[in-house]
Amino acid sequence: MNLAEDVKKGLSEKQKRLPSKYFYDAIGDALFQEIMTLPEYYLTRSETEIFSNQAANILQAFNTDHRFFDLLEFGAGDGTKTKILVRELLKSGGEFRYLPIDISKDVLNGLEQNFNQSFPELKIVPKHKDYFSALSDVYSESDNPKLILFLGSSIGNFSKAQAVKFLRELNEKLRAGDQALIGFDLKKNPHTVISAYNDSEGVTKKFNLNLLARINRELEANFDLSKFDHYPFYDPETGLAKSYIVSLEDQVVDVNKCNITVHFQKGECIHTEISKKYTREEIEDIVSESGFRVVEHFLDSKHYYTNTLIEA
Repeated sequence: MNLAEDVKKGLSEKQKRLPSKYFYDAIGDALFQEIMTLPEYYLTRSETEIFSNQAANILQAFNTDHRFFDLLEFGAGDGTKTKILVRELLKSGGEFRYLPIDISKDVLNGLEQNFNQSFPELKIVPKHKDYFSALSDVYSESDNPKLILFLGSSIGNFSKAQAVKFLRELNEKLRAGDQALIGFDLKKNPHTVISAYNDSEGVTKKFNLNLLARINRELEANFDLSKFDHYPFYDPETGLAKSYIVSLEDQVVDVNKCNITVHFQKGECIHTEISKKYTREEIEDIVSESGFRVVEHFLDSKHYYTNTLIEA
């Protein structure tokens, strides 16, 4: 579905919801880049540390038999962290081509230009498709071993059942021996988690409320952002961090391009995102259930985060 269809459906449900993928327009992208530099947002620092210090170990664990391989990245984004991993893989003697996959052509164009400047010796083949269609294309193009990157705790945006379904589908697409490096955010002190989604500078609030501003811009809605707030919640038992947009008063919003009028009660919430945190045991359970095997967990020094290498 597109933005208009998802907004019409999501705001018509009893528990209003909007898909988190719509956070990322040009303004949302810029705000998320800012979030990644905030002191409270440990996720980026943790993954960057792993890539900076353990890329050689990741390459050694990746079962290529020293063959040329395809490095594919699902949801490549701007490739900031991936550049660190690519640089270290090249320094460690890895021979590969890089295939970033993203639904945003603008993002891919910017990434390709950036990587061409940084790594002129590296062949880059952007794929402007959904993940599994692009993967099928790559298998038809080459028999090289495959290493799939799914970074930034993107898998945390799935429920456990959705994560198993996603990994099972990925496992069915891969050939035996091909591998994936998945970023998982680990369970930790709840204060550390909640601070990452409720920073002191209010950037995460702007990021969430920009979703309403985007609906105003693209669907001719009349959300008054001053009448809404951002509310994050974390349940340390389930490991679910959830984000909501909260109506601060009784109000009515028109979304003209959807032909809907939405009534909000004071305190009513729009659910926008989940971010699941895992234990290593839970990771191994979903990996096993989806038909993969765990090769190795690569953890940061605080054990806040793991990039887990799994094999089909």
